[in-house]
Amino acid sequence: MKKLQSDEIRNIIKREIQLYQKKTDVINIGVVFQVGDGIARIFGLNDVMVGELLEFQDGTFGIALNLETKNIGAVLLGKSLNIQEGSTVRATGKLAQVPVGDQFLGRVVNALAEPIDGKGLIKASTTRFIESFAPGIIDRRSIYEPLETGILAIDSMIPIGRGQRELIIGDRQTGKTAISVDTIINQKDKNVICVYVAIGQKASSIAQVVQTLYEKEALKYTIIVAAPADSSPSLQYLAPFTGASLAEFFMYAGHHTLIVYDDLTKQAQAYREISLLLKRPPGREAYPGDIFYLHSRLLERSAKLCDKLGGGSMTALPIVETQEGDVSAYIPTNVISITDGQIFLSTDLFNANIKPAINIGISVSRVGSAAQTKAMKEIAGKLKLELAQFEELEAFSQFASDLDKETQKKLARGRRLREILKQSQFTPLSLGDQILSIYAGTQGYLDKIPINMISLYFREFRNYLVAMHPKYYEILESKKNFTKEARDILKTNLNYYNKVLLSDEEIV
Repeated sequence: MKKLQSDEIRNIIKREIQLYQKKTDVINIGVVFQVGDGIARIFGLNDVMVGELLEFQDGTFGIALNLETKNIGAVLLGKSLNIQEGSTVRATGKLAQVPVGDQFLGRVVNALAEPIDGKGLIKASTTRFIESFAPGIIDRRSIYEPLETGILAIDSMIPIGRGQRELIIGDRQTGKTAISVDTIINQKDKNVICVYVAIGQKASSIAQVVQTLYEKEALKYTIIVAAPADSSPSLQYLAPFTGASLAEFFMYAGHHTLIVYDDLTKQAQAYREISLLLKRPPGREAYPGDIFYLHSRLLERSAKLCDKLGGGSMTALPIVETQEGDVSAYIPTNVISITDGQIFLSTDLFNANIKPAINIGISVSRVGSAAQTKAMKEIAGKLKLELAQFEELEAFSQFASDLDKETQKKLARGRRLREILKQSQFTPLSLGDQILSIYAGTQGYLDKIPINMISLYFREFRNYLVAMHPKYYEILESKKNFTKEARDILKTNLNYYNKVLLSDEEIV
């Protein structure tokens, strides 16, 4: 037998290597060496990304958060009873994502967008990353459309525009959730999709919000994302991002959306717990240094998109709880600096039965009148001016024993203006009703009405106007402008109504 030469052997080996087409899959696998409190530490997974989805041996998923030199730290997205030391972990190669779509409307889901309302599975055709990039400057346009809350004090003096981020801040039990729920209810027939994210709330409180929205026929255009107080810190941390992803789906489809984060204080506390378990160094008030970045990258996703991207919008109403009204605490100052204004709710006003308990003095909207209709822009200026003058006079009059008639008259009108800003919960006002209230108050039609009768006066007058002169409402809803015709209708009927009610001469 002829012996093979070394060159021939080399050529055979080369040919065999070239013919070898089998592809090998490199699987990135690690091993758990420590687990507890919803945190797992893993050896291996050298090629894993921050935010990558990990699959554990028992089918539980987690998210990689800490990438250290010798191991990685991950948060678990489910119960970790079956994960033990030595369990294997597989990197999926995908960033964490959730299903999104129209199918979620009217449903209650958890922080992973899984249904928890007992109405069956949700078959979604698409997914979005839990954390996605915020739109850039070129992709945005300036805010110019109002998002009407139906709350007179807000729409007239602290207006919110579509695409804005307006913080609702105040102590516990001052009506923060009530304002957000009223705003959702007021979006009925306005083509606005709403997402309500409940973070760290009692399950009974979340159920109450769901029931209220159902009764007010608002649930059909709303998605509820619930991470109640008994859920893990990782789910409370993720819930706002899941809500933002659900809202983004509609925004990029050209729809207007409203998202409420109730509340970000509890998300910050959950994130602090996760960070301390991951042994991240704490900073001011024991929070990790990136808590500001956490909230900013969440809230920056709210925007008014340019026409090229469909013109959709995502308006954010983050809620933050203060203690003893301290707005200078760490999380409140963080979120105030990220948002476009704040609505501050005062415990003193709430206890004085002024509801909603909005402190107009330190509440602000940095978008301002750009987020108001022509009608509101025209008429709200006088209300703000007279209320500011009244507050100064009221403070001064406490030290005066004798006041002249002009001062007494201004104080009497100011008290009536403050009264018209009071509003019952779950009763948002239409634009026509708001213009009516402001016009009647600033033009002196309430000066002779007893303060305790003002709410009844408006209720009866609105019923009369709807029945006898519906054209007033039609003009305001269609044109969004307080035209001469609408003004004449309102003025004539206020004169007539007061003349009959007070048996007095017409007010000019």
